[in-house]
Amino acid sequence: MVKYFLLIFILFGLLSCEVLNETLNSVTLNQSEVSSKPSLSNEEVISGLREALNVGIKNSVALTSVTDGFLKNNEIRLPFPPSAQKVKDKALEWKLNAQVEKFETTLNRAAEEAAKEALPIFIDAIKNMSVQDGFVILKGGDGAATKFLKEQTTTQLVTAFSPKVKSATSKVELTKYWSPIITKYNGAMTLTGGEKIDPDLDAYITQKAIDGLFYMVEKEENKIRKDPVARVTDLLIKVFGSLTN
Repeated sequence: MVKYFLLIFILFGLLSCEVLNETLNSVTLNQSEVSSKPSLSNEEVISGLREALNVGIKNSVALTSVTDGFLKNNEIRLPFPPSAQKVKDKALEWKLNAQVEKFETTLNRAAEEAAKEALPIFIDAIKNMSVQDGFVILKGGDGAATKFLKEQTTTQLVTAFSPKVKSATSKVELTKYWSPIITKYNGAMTLTGGEKIDPDLDAYITQKAIDGLFYMVEKEENKIRKDPVARVTDLLIKVFGSLTN
């Protein structure tokens, strides 16, 4: 009987040791897997953020610099300048609906034309933006990189983009569609003593076009954050894949 119990005790001990060894091996393997995951440096994260913005602006310019890229996109379509809303109201009152519609269409044509010149300007801004802590932006949630770029570069972008817009408004003959509306409105104001209005259309288009491009870039950035298929390079896979690992 004693031998029998002794044998059971030995077998139980051996089994316990085997289970313990398997557990230890499993823990060691898991630790090995964790340690084998590629670590990210701040420099890699910054490069990944810049690459995501590059992809975003290229896709955004491709979408906006075509006919109806702004006009038929209700998220970024340029409306009649808010500062001249009184002009629009009067023009519609005077049955100038066709002229108002043509003017608004041409506003958006100017933005679409200017967007064709946007790519090198935005790429240069992305390349030169100063980033100290890439991890803060990476983990900052939807649109964090785009918002950071916007905060850092809008002033420079407006300066660089303005001549392109001026050229675009000339190419689509925006003034031709604006002049009849504003001339009639200001003529009426001369008779009534009201305030004449003539907003800076180039400045308006510049700001709205840049805002529209940033909006589209943010959408592209969020795709990369959420959809592995949108991570089209190894660096994007590594950097943004770290958010879900």
